[in-house]
Amino acid sequence: MANTNEADEDGPHVPIVCPVCETTSRIPLSDVADAVDRHNEQLHDGDDVAAVDPDIADQIADLAASDLGLLEDAD
Repeated sequence: MANTNEADEDGPHVPIVCPVCETTSRIPLSDVADAVDRHNEQLHDGDDVAAVDPDIADQIADLAASDLGLLEDAD
């Protein structure tokens, strides 16, 4: 995974981790899917090893569920 300097692009950067390579990179949000796919294809025979940091992925899922009203109690 190529390390990307946050000054390279404006906007949010997402931490990507690869436990096998023991690396962490911060990738611009718009490039996350391609960067993860490329890393896994080139270094792990396409296996889903590198991914968005699980803690961040959980936070994003919670925010999306909240925005969709899925976490509200039904009255």
